[in-house]
Amino acid sequence: MENQSAGKEESLNAIQGIIVRPAIAADLPSIARLAVMLVRIHHEFDALRFISATPATERGYREFLGSQLTNASSIVSVAERNGEVLGYTYVGLEGWDYMTLRAPAGMLHDILVDPAHRGQGIGHLLLAATIAELKLRGAPRVVLSTASQNKGAQRLFAAAGFRSTMIEMTRELDDDAY
Repeated sequence: MENQSAGKEESLNAIQGIIVRPAIAADLPSIARLAVMLVRIHHEFDALRFISATPATERGYREFLGSQLTNASSIVSVAERNGEVLGYTYVGLEGWDYMTLRAPAGMLHDILVDPAHRGQGIGHLLLAATIAELKLRGAPRVVLSTASQNKGAQRLFAAAGFRSTMIEMTRELDDDAY
């Protein structure tokens, strides 16, 4: 079954001309631009819960994800076609976390495909490549969070075999309702 999956992925890569590969320093401006989109999308979902993008957000992401390129506990990957970065993922390999009651896992922090290139299977390719790399590195599972309003991402994750395990709830403390 694994060979069939790998063959399907390679076939899709060849058809679309998309390559999923480890990110390099030259990709950081494109990744940072996409990360700003991720921040803006989440802020639009819930401005009280998610931070807003500022003029420093792109630089901050570029510097932070740049530091992760050489971190053995991180995976930063890009999907590209003809040298253009179309999407990226950022994953951290993490150990036991007693605060969240979680055993070791790959934590998928970011996955984003440029909106101009969605609907082409790029998200599926990025996610499949990320999962494959986590398996190679010995991660027993991958865990992620997704905004409750992000139905497209939830469909992608469900199609890849993810199941719901937690529900985050937020309450602003300036509300005297309780």
